[in-house]
Amino acid sequence: MTLPLSILDLATIGSGESVGDGLRNSVALAQHAEKLGYGRIWYAEHHNMPTIASSATSVLIAHVASQTESIRLGSGGVMLPNHAPLTIAEQFGTLETLHPGRIDLGLGRAPGTDQNTLRALRRDPSSAEGFPRDVQELQGYLSEHSIVSGVNATPGKGTGVPLYILGSSLFGARLAAALGLPYSFASHFAPDALQDAVAAYRSEFQPSEQLDEPYVIAGANVIAADTTDEANTDFQFVKRARLRLLAGRGRTFTDAEADALLDSPQGTSITNMVRYTAVGTADQVADYLDWFGKHADADELIVTHPSSRLANRLHSAELTAKAAGLNPR
Repeated sequence: MTLPLSILDLATIGSGESVGDGLRNSVALAQHAEKLGYGRIWYAEHHNMPTIASSATSVLIAHVASQTESIRLGSGGVMLPNHAPLTIAEQFGTLETLHPGRIDLGLGRAPGTDQNTLRALRRDPSSAEGFPRDVQELQGYLSEHSIVSGVNATPGKGTGVPLYILGSSLFGARLAAALGLPYSFASHFAPDALQDAVAAYRSEFQPSEQLDEPYVIAGANVIAADTTDEANTDFQFVKRARLRLLAGRGRTFTDAEADALLDSPQGTSITNMVRYTAVGTADQVADYLDWFGKHADADELIVTHPSSRLANRLHSAELTAKAAGLNPR
């Protein structure tokens, strides 16, 4: 495999683990990924989800940056409608000032949560409608040319933190193309529009100060293990966990009940969400990612290692790195 390889870490809080455990595990994964030669690691903004600890994305990035040396770190992404662009410029301008050349800023339009939590964040559902303008305003704060007269980000101004548009639809693809920004498609959980969105982005791309040519990052899940049986067992755990998170609604399911639901028509949406998942030994995962990179017409792959335990995630990351031919640091 010849494409650059990066990691999306959801700061998972496993069964029986505390929030602190989940955050410490993220540090361990980042340190391991840095040694293995992964290019970057991103964290996603989610709210009111009991198994995801990356809600304060910029704070987590700052902590992980202080515990690592060279790997790029960023948001995958900040859900911009939840925030004022000036605030995000100041946060990421601070990160870039403290850790120069290591910070990315991926931006999403979705709230990353449910409607009740959106209200608790003091945001209006219509905030997403201003996403294109908010991106441009943020871009101005991080450059030398704020588009808001008399308002500058300190820190932030002149840092040039690179922006990435995240999405799972044609909207994000066309916005990234119009602004001349890299585009990251969330095919690790929303696979349906992958090829159409990438095709639209590439055909409509307009060069910008940040980027001369289109650049696509595509997401996939990876569960690599020493044997295919071990990987498949872990994959079933991941699907059960996804079902409980998204369909539980206060209910608890035994493993048998979860498996029955996954095999029913109701489970089709969960199964489809993880359509792009590499499962198996290192060689099987390498073959899959090689195929997926071509299928997605990607310039870079960003993978999640959603295995059930930290040890499994670290081992999956190691097997994948070796199979992909990454250069250890």
